[in-house]
Amino acid sequence: MREQKVVEEQIVKTLNKIRPYLNAEGGDVEFVSYADGIVHVRMLGACVGCATLDYTLKDGIEALLVETVPEVIEVINDDIGADNYDLDIK
Repeated sequence: MREQKVVEEQIVKTLNKIRPYLNAEGGDVEFVSYADGIVHVRMLGACVGCATLDYTLKDGIEALLVETVPEVIEVINDDIGADNYDLDIK
């Protein structure tokens, strides 16, 4: 098994390769953490609330990371969207 730091560096390198495609649509992805095969990312910009977010995350980002980084088994979005809004509706 490879060292955690090496795995994380490969994850970030892979995310940087797909970032331009997300940026072209007004979105972005941020690496949050990696542990026990699970990568936590935060989708940003136009990706937040996008109807195709699940497809982008699972069929795009997760598929590429699983293929590229053998230790990765899943990618999870640490969604902060609801925390950024005042939901106290009067």
